[in-house]
Amino acid sequence: MKYILFCTNTYSFGILSPFIDIFKKKNYNWVWYVDKKIEHFFPFPNDKYTSKISDLILFKSDVILVPGNDVPHYLRGVKTQVFHGFAGEKKGHFRIRDYFDLYLTQGPYFTSKFNSLKKLHGNFEVIQTGWPKFDKMFKNKTKLTQEKYKILKKYDVQNIVLYAPTFSPSLTSAELIIPEIIRIAKSKKDILFLIKFHPLMHPKYIKFCKQIENKIENIILIKKQCITESLCVSDLLISDTSSTIYEFSLMDKPVISFNSISKNIVWENFSDIKQLEDLIDNNLNNDPFKSKRKIIYENYHPYNDGQSAERMINSINNHIKKFGIPNYRNLSLYRKIKIYLKFGF
Repeated sequence: MKYILFCTNTYSFGILSPFIDIFKKKNYNWVWYVDKKIEHFFPFPNDKYTSKISDLILFKSDVILVPGNDVPHYLRGVKTQVFHGFAGEKKGHFRIRDYFDLYLTQGPYFTSKFNSLKKLHGNFEVIQTGWPKFDKMFKNKTKLTQEKYKILKKYDVQNIVLYAPTFSPSLTSAELIIPEIIRIAKSKKDILFLIKFHPLMHPKYIKFCKQIENKIENIILIKKQCITESLCVSDLLISDTSSTIYEFSLMDKPVISFNSISKNIVWENFSDIKQLEDLIDNNLNNDPFKSKRKIIYENYHPYNDGQSAERMINSINNHIKKFGIPNYRNLSLYRKIKIYLKFGF
């Protein structure tokens, strides 16, 4: 079996990496496709990758795993959407662009939505598997807990708070939240503040926080592309409309969001920036939304066994037994032109 791991954004690396051990165990062949603009971020020096679509054509894949929104229709293989987050309320999450043969969903909420769309469009399959990005987290809980205690000891703090906003200019809270975190960090030396930006975040915020972390010892700007480790070691998340909220809630830990656009908020949401310090204290000490979080892991990701990538592979194999391996995917002329403009012929 031959797989393409299709990456057009850096977040794809962490989502797709759990498949590598399975490929090795099953003796599958694989290649990473890494868009030229993110080549220098590729984190697996022992793996082969290409930035040329022509190489993928020659590879003649059986399956293409895609966390992003599009993939060339003319590549051989089952074009499989594995998703890059949980924010179903964001524009475009449930938009069918006709690029995919198979949607592997994270939990019942997403499965139900895509099955409804399947009835409407009739040209793809939907299977619920869980999300592979969580696999290493669930498998390495003990190791990550030990890492957290090392950080607490190193910085002589009691708690770790992560700020991870969305990058969207119209939705990001960075302009208001960052100055407030700076103010709070100066007075609360027992809290370590981690700041992790989306890869597409505006450079002005990154530049500013690089300067700040050199001046305030309990603020750290996280440079690693994958956010999983930061999520695991943190006690509280501050965000806005990032799908990171759902990832953190699935770890059964408190969240504070600023002006979230989510329709079903089961965490602390606020709009007055002056409230942030008190909300941090209350959520760290009392976790007031703990009982309400159950709805998230029941509906968004009811798996904690670290086997989502394995379920995906098995589901794809069953799909191939039933439908075979397509040489290409039929698209409208409009969609074909979009693909040609982005990836070439």
